[in-house]
Amino acid sequence: MTKEELMKEAIRLSEENLDNGGGPFGAVIARDGEIVATGVNRVTASHDPTAHAEVSAIRAACQKLNTFNLSGCEIYTSCEPCPMCLAAIYWAHLDKVYFGNGKTDAKDIGFDDSFIYDELTLPREKRKLPAEMLLDKEAIRAFKMWQKKQDKIEY
Repeated sequence: MTKEELMKEAIRLSEENLDNGGGPFGAVIARDGEIVATGVNRVTASHDPTAHAEVSAIRAACQKLNTFNLSGCEIYTSCEPCPMCLAAIYWAHLDKVYFGNGKTDAKDIGFDDSFIYDELTLPREKRKLPAEMLLDKEAIRAFKMWQKKQDKIEY
């Protein structure tokens, strides 16, 4: 399939999802022009704030390919990824992101993620969501154990 055909599929999924109780977002993960997996937004339908189209597609692709590393794959998404999805795309090592609508288009219909982008630029103590380091001396033990672990799988 061409890039345009893959994007049309992501857009089709976003439209179809509206009839199935989901949000207006769809995503396709492809490798060498072939669809590996798809995802749609199921946040309200599944009561899961992480059930965005991109995250759902990443989860499905990883399960199908039996890997956590999607190098060699690309993602086609009906809208520019939010901060959470963008982070997941980086963690999944996808090669490229293609998107239809921009984040301003999403903001215009009530999906405004700009506050998260703004918060991430602030020092922890100035963010709206309070965050407090707690039991760091105890928590560091697992990190030290990880450093010494001989059979760890790096990611």
